[in-house]
This record gives sequence, structure tokens and C-alpha cells, in this order.
Amino acid sequence: MSYIENALSGLQGGAVIAALAIGLVLTFRASNVINLAHGAIGMYSAYVYFGLRNFKLASTELGGDLVLPIIGAPSKVHLLDRPTASSAFLVAIAIAIGLGALLYGFVFRPLRSAPPLARVVASLGVFLYLQSVMNVRVKEIGAGALSLQLESLLPQGVVRIGSAKVPTAAFALAGLVIACAVALGVLFRFTRFGLATRAAAEQERGAILTGISPNRLGVFNWMLASGLAGVSVILITGVQQKIDPTETSLLIVPALAAALLGRLDGFGLTTVAGLAIGMTQGAVSWFQLRASLPSWMPNGGLAQAVPLIVILAAISLRGSSLPNRAALLERQLPESPVPKHPVLWTSLLFVGATVALFTLDAQWRLAIVVSIIAGFIGLASVVVTGYVGQISLAQYAFAGLAAFGTAKLAIQGLPFPFAPIVAIAITVFVGILMGLPAVRVRGMTLAVATIAAAVAIEQLVFASSSLTGLESPPRPRLFGIDLGFTATGDNNFRAAFGMLALVLLCAAIIVVANLRRSATGLRWLAVRGNERAAAAAGIDVSRTKLSAFAVSALLAGIGGSLLAYESPSLSSQQFMVVGALAVLALCYLGGIASISGALMAGVLASGGVLTQLQGGNTGNASSYQFAVSGLLLVVVAVLYPDGVIAGLRNAITRWSKHAGKNTPTAGTQSTRVAS
Repeated sequence: MSYIENALSGLQGGAVIAALAIGLVLTFRASNVINLAHGAIGMYSAYVYFGLRNFKLASTELGGDLVLPIIGAPSKVHLLDRPTASSAFLVAIAIAIGLGALLYGFVFRPLRSAPPLARVVASLGVFLYLQSVMNVRVKEIGAGALSLQLESLLPQGVVRIGSAKVPTAAFALAGLVIACAVALGVLFRFTRFGLATRAAAEQERGAILTGISPNRLGVFNWMLASGLAGVSVILITGVQQKIDPTETSLLIVPALAAALLGRLDGFGLTTVAGLAIGMTQGAVSWFQLRASLPSWMPNGGLAQAVPLIVILAAISLRGSSLPNRAALLERQLPESPVPKHPVLWTSLLFVGATVALFTLDAQWRLAIVVSIIAGFIGLASVVVTGYVGQISLAQYAFAGLAAFGTAKLAIQGLPFPFAPIVAIAITVFVGILMGLPAVRVRGMTLAVATIAAAVAIEQLVFASSSLTGLESPPRPRLFGIDLGFTATGDNNFRAAFGMLALVLLCAAIIVVANLRRSATGLRWLAVRGNERAAAAAGIDVSRTKLSAFAVSALLAGIGGSLLAYESPSLSSQQFMVVGALAVLALCYLGGIASISGALMAGVLASGGVLTQLQGGNTGNASSYQFAVSGLLLVVVAVLYPDGVIAGLRNAITRWSKHAGKNTPTAGTQSTRVAS
């Protein structure tokens, strides 16, 4: 009976999963976007509601404050003097609806005909911005002394089913989401608005010819979806008595699983899938508490793996039939230029970084090493996403596996360099396994699968008690040379380790550049451009994709192994999926299909060279760095869908052509002189 009790209690989480999944269906129908920021919209709405209701500082009750998610603005402004639950709720939902309208109008409407990658990274940018700026806001308001006093808007008490006691809120939430799904089903089946939305989703050009405005339909659907996200997250945070910018935003992962089971189309199946996922997680959590499982397995880790299993099942069973909405124009992925003079540019990088390592102070040496390690993870993103077109969000998971593996093996006695070699080999094997879904799907669906895998690894492996707080491995030595990073005083963050990391990065740059110009690189680009045409030309598409995942995992693994020796201690917080989103964002800014994009990601990485230029990790700019990265990503995705470097390259090309047309030829000049 305990399994039944916990499964039914899981209805409250399942209802929120279902509500968020319904919102994903709405936004996908309206604008061909799997909105990865959907949970973050609900998270911000919940902060608005509870901020208006009651902050508590020591013994003083404060209320009516609106938390502002705007960089440079005050943390909060006073909005209502005596907010009631209903007035605060209405304001929060109105802000959620307005936020949905703004996001569609200024971000996703311009991207309707953009490549899938541009739409995915734009939603990642919104996710990064909201999640990061709210993390900063919580700290600014006072994370320790100040707490949100959460109150539930749902009925309290329990319902007895035999000997099982199930919270009344679970049935109330499930009933609300089922009623919502039924109402939306009726709306989209029998009303002009619903029929027009379905028509535009199936054939956009035909809808326009009949006088239907996809833009007007899109904004209404985004407003509806965002309002639903706000309602569901406000209700569940009141029940669970907790809210966290990162954890709450990542509710999008199980919602994505439910939406995929519903094929991003139907409300009924999506709702059933969401409720079933929540109930399964409840039962699995109870099983983990009662079963004799290994002690290293984190509490709740198995439950976090449920969405991944669901997503993989959906891909395996229905991957080839997942919907691909018709659009007016489907643009190609960003151009992947052939690297020119890679040895020359890499040599210049090597000389410049070497001089910096031996002349600048310890904090600069630390920043350079951080940028080098981030550069490896950036190269991993360039290979798998830029060269092969597979939108993978698991690079930080690969780095984490290699880092924890290296530290664990080295502490147990395996010397350098064998410990990192073995750890990287394991990481490559896991990378190939995680690349298997790419055999059937690509684009946004693969992004969903990899982000779910990254979250599952984070919760199931990195949060393990046997790995948490793992100390730094013994100092690496090679041929009697001490390559350790730490020291005392001004000698801390030693240049010797920086040189090791720099040599490996330069070697990786040369290898990636040669791969891009080789037959392997041409096969990667062929698969990226058109898988059917590549297969017709005799290319093994599956093997080509898996080779890219292997190389990507290898590069991320090298970065992770270096991090094991660089960091004084390892924790799961270092490898959260948000970090992978940030690296992909930074690579996209520089050009996701070029090596320069990876290097720019390293420079812009939190704690890297840019952070040091801004005053180090203690500066306000560092606190907002992820938020600024997300904001820049959205702007670049809208204005330059191929990235900043590609935009500059195209601008230079256009200027050169224009200048060439305006430059008179020798014959023309002589004619003018003669006349």
C-alpha cells in the first residue's frame, strides 16, 4: 500500500509536469519552438507571487515587493501595500502572460524561419538569463536572513484510500490539469481560434493564403502557455514549501518527456504522460528508500532517471515519426569555414599564453587555466553541434565523468598520466552511448534527450556520497617534473600546470582543424547538410554521428581531467547542466561551427580571462556573467543567427564586393582621362 500511497502522492508533481508539457505543446504549435525556458518562466512567476505576498526578515514582515529580473535595475520595487493572495496571484499571472507575449514578439517571432539551432539556443539564452538573474536576486535580497514564506493555495488535509493517506492537494492539482487539458482540447477542436492554430501548425503558407495570421495566433498561444506555467509552478511551490531558481527551472526536463510522449501535438496523451511520470517518480523514490541499493546512490537519484528513460523510449519507438512542422523557409545551419593557417594561429596563441603564464600574477594564471579548460568543452560543442549539426547539451556531463573518474582513480593509486587516460576512455565510451539517440533523431529532439541525460547523470552519479567533496588527486608528475597547480604564496597556480593545459589545448586545436579539413570532416558536414543525401552517397550516417560524439566526449574528457587536478575539491555543483548551456551559448556567440567560437567560449567563461579583466570573481560583473551570456545569446540568435563571427565575416564580404563594384577599372580610368 505504501507504493500506492507514494504513487498517488506523486500526482501533485505529475500535474505540474503535465501542465508544463501542455505549455510546451502550445508553444511548439505556435512557433516551432521547444521552449526550454518554459520552466524558468514559471519559476519567475512564482517568485513574483511569493515576493508580493510575504518576505520575512528577522521579525519584520514585508510584503508587496516585486522582484525585478532586469540587470542594472533595483532588486525589487514596492508594488502593493496590502497584497492579498488573490491580488498577488493575479499580478503574478499577468506578468507571466506579459512575459510570454514579449518573448514571442521580440525573440521567437523573428526566429520562425531561422535554423532549429538558432531557436534552441535562443530558448537556452532565455533559460540562462532568468535562472541566473534570479539566483543573483536571491543573494542580493539576502539568501540567509531572508526567506520566502511559502503558502499553499490548494486545500490542505489528506484523503484516505484504504490505509493509504494521500494529500488532498495531489488530487486537486491533478483535477485542475485534467480540466485544463479538456478545455484546451475543446478550444482547439471546435473554435475558430483552435482550428486556425492547427491549420497554421500543419501548413503555414496555406494558412496565410486563407487570411490567418500565424503571428497573432503565436502571441496568444505563448501568452496562454506562459500563464499556465505560472499557475502550475506557483501551486506546486506552495505545496512543496520550496523554490529554487535552478531546480525549479529544470522541471522542464520531465515536462519535455511528457510532451515527447504526446508527440508535441495532443493535450490528452501529454497530460496522461505527465501524471504517469509523476506517479512513477513517487513510486521509484519509495522503492529506493526501501530497497537495499548501493550506498553510493544518492537519495532520489533513480527518480531523476525516469524522464530520461521515458525520453529514450519515445525516441526509440517514435523517433522517425516525431513531428516536423512546416515553415515558410528552413535555413541551413551556420557556415563552417575551413580553418586557414591553423598552425600559425595556434603558434601565436601558444606564445601569447606562455608569456602571460610566466609574467602575470597568480590570479591571472588561474584565469588563463580556467579559460583553457572551458576551451576544451567549447571544442567539444563545435565538433558535435557545429560540424555535425547534433545539438548536444551533455558536454559538461562528459567533463564531470572524466573529472570524478580521474580524481577517484588517482586517489586510489593509479599514477599520472594513466588515471586521466583511463577516465577519458570511460568518458568516450559513455559519449558513444549517449550518441545512440542521434542515430534516429536530430535537432531539438536530440537536445531534449541530451539535457535529460545530463540531468540524470548529475543527480544519479555526481551527487553520490562517494564522490561529493572528493579531494584533489595527488600532484601530477611526468618524468620527475612536478606539474601540480597549487603552491604557497605568489607561486600559487603554477605556470607548469598551465603549460601542460596549454600544450594539450594547442594540440587539440590542430587535431580539430585537421579533422575539419579531412575526409572525416567532409562526412560530418555532409551528414549535417542532408542525411538522406549523405546516405545516398555511401556515407554511413550512424557511424559518422557516433564518431563525432566520441571526439566530442574525448575533448570534454580532457578538459574534465585537467579540472580534476586544477580544482582543490570536486562537487556536483561544478558540473550542473546550466554550465553546458552556458558553454553552448558562448560558442554560439563566437560561431558554433568554427574553432574561434570555442576559443571565445573559453575567454568569456565564468572565472576566465574576461572575469579577470572585469576585476575577478569578487566583482558584480562576475555574478551576472551567466545572465549576460544568456542575454547576449538571445540578441545574437535574433540578429545574427549564424553567430557574431559569421555575421562579421558576411559583413566584410559584402563590403568587399561593394568596394569592388565602386572601384573603377584601369580601362575606365583611361577613358575618363582621354575624355
